[in-house]
Amino acid sequence: MDIHIEDVIRQAAPGLLVVTVEADVTNGDTPDDLWDLLGRAASDIRSVTELSDVNKRPAIKATRDAYKALGKEPNRYRPSAEALSRRAVKGMELYRINTLVDLINLVSLQSGYSIGGFDADKIQGDLLTLGAGREGEPFEAIGRGELNIACMPVYRDSVGGIGTPTSDNERTKLDTTTSRLLMCVNIYGVEMPVEDTVRLIVDSLERYADAKNINVNYYRP
Repeated sequence: MDIHIEDVIRQAAPGLLVVTVEADVTNGDTPDDLWDLLGRAASDIRSVTELSDVNKRPAIKATRDAYKALGKEPNRYRPSAEALSRRAVKGMELYRINTLVDLINLVSLQSGYSIGGFDADKIQGDLLTLGAGREGEPFEAIGRGELNIACMPVYRDSVGGIGTPTSDNERTKLDTTTSRLLMCVNIYGVEMPVEDTVRLIVDSLERYADAKNINVNYYRP
């Protein structure tokens, strides 16, 4: 899979780094030890972060700044890392989905990066473009129905949008039948060092999803 970053994103977020991780995986119910790690990560964030400071985390603030530069209001359409961190800080129960989704949530909580997770076999074509959403562009967000993605960063395959920092699309979502994973780590501003983030992802995929044929690539505007 290759990624082309459009000029509108280059102008709004010149410091963006997209890290993609592809791998053959085995998905299933979230194992208890991974779920415990996610719970501890949520507790750690809650112990050191006030709710009013969540949007000041460097990675989250940089993502919000990109939204604003594109003309999107981040308080109405929060990046997923911000929404997850807010839930943790409030002490709300996290959703237990499946191994891959909860693994992504663990990395997102610890790093502050909003991460797209896609079933690569459901993606149409071998090129993704990262551009800005258009008015009226259809996008069925996972668990929330139609999402207004106008002026929001959006990954598109040959059919249409598959992911934004706020939500991924139902069409390419990860489920327990997923055997080929594509992750897109959206680094609008660095918080956790990039190589530490990649190491955490690779180690977690190998441990919890029996990942093989792991391929990591880096894309800049």
